[in-house]
Amino acid sequence: MLVGCIADDFTGATDLANTLTRCGMRTMQIIGEPTGLPPDTDAIVIALKSRTIPAHEAVAQSLAACRWLKQHGARQIYFKYCSTFDSTDKGNIGPVADALLDELGSDFTIACPAFPETGRTIYMGHLFVGQVLLSDSSMRHHPLTPMHDSNLVNVLARQTPHKTGLVAHDVVKQGAKAIASAFADLQSRGIRHAIVDAIEDTDLLHIGEAVAKLALVTGGSGAAIGLPENFRKRGLLPKRRKPKPLAPVGGGGVVLSGSSSAATLVQVAAMKAKYPARAIDVVELSVNKDKLVAEIVAWALSKLQSCPVLIYASALPDKVSEIQLRFGREQAGAMIENAIAAIAKGLAQAGVRRFVVAGGETSGAVVSALGIKGLEIGAQISPGVPATLSYGEPRYALALKSGNFGGTDFFAEALEALK
Repeated sequence: MLVGCIADDFTGATDLANTLTRCGMRTMQIIGEPTGLPPDTDAIVIALKSRTIPAHEAVAQSLAACRWLKQHGARQIYFKYCSTFDSTDKGNIGPVADALLDELGSDFTIACPAFPETGRTIYMGHLFVGQVLLSDSSMRHHPLTPMHDSNLVNVLARQTPHKTGLVAHDVVKQGAKAIASAFADLQSRGIRHAIVDAIEDTDLLHIGEAVAKLALVTGGSGAAIGLPENFRKRGLLPKRRKPKPLAPVGGGGVVLSGSSSAATLVQVAAMKAKYPARAIDVVELSVNKDKLVAEIVAWALSKLQSCPVLIYASALPDKVSEIQLRFGREQAGAMIENAIAAIAKGLAQAGVRRFVVAGGETSGAVVSALGIKGLEIGAQISPGVPATLSYGEPRYALALKSGNFGGTDFFAEALEALK
């Protein structure tokens, strides 16, 4: 193993595994606590569900993952979070990064959530989503981690007692040597965390080269594209072609959506226009979960012989706010996740093996309900989302999608990719 990765949610882990696989690394995604080291693996991504849990719990889980990765030979640790820097003023990005630095005996790292391929760019420390600032994007309405500040230097400074700084784009565009020099200058001034600007993939490649000697790198999946080349230069990683095709599982395909992001809402509407769809009524769910889950499973099974189906709890921001006001933010989210997980389990018990899941928290709940411990990474379906195949028996074909990823017809495209 060359790179050991810790991701704070399931779709983020898959996104990072996709990036490393496309860059020629044999990559495996492990769900939760690892139990063994897979053979012939260049990179391992441990998928945690730590983005929105209390900071001390996120730190404990991340440290355990880090220790396992180091024990099994990881030469560099990568802490992956969302390309929209999802977090609150109390964490969890800052506390986890600080704990990992302490664990690794290091005093400096970077934070770079840029992912230009999906429209996430950083300029003068400010995060843009497409052509708008993060604070003006749909992320300002996120039900768990609403983002109201686009200045990542300030966002991170509120999460750590240590100094934060910036490597601006006028330095980044000069290349790896200039970036490394900026790192040294920041360290000399006692700065522990550096936000690094990036507006295109060339910037990320420069950044990747500049962080070759850092014990810890933090960022979105995009900032990892430059890491494999560092190991090739050292003769530790051969050049490889595209990932091998995944084994087919067959059978009907189900889309499960718990995300209410703007992109997912468009995808839900497109899927509803073509295939049978069933919404999860949260009020009805609160009255009798088991009855509603059984009804939805039976409905889906009645349709799957002829076409795929969509089951969703996605809703517009006003509806989400109404539900949260009635049931509480955490309670409403847990109700929906648990219901979708129970639906997935019921469908799996009936023989369904192909699942497309939208939303990081939802994906984590589904993967856990299906008892999946690891994923083989296949070809990319859409930027940030690969086809995956579970290890063990039975085998499941899965596409785990972060809420804001994918185009209008992503769900249909994903079902086509999952054979």
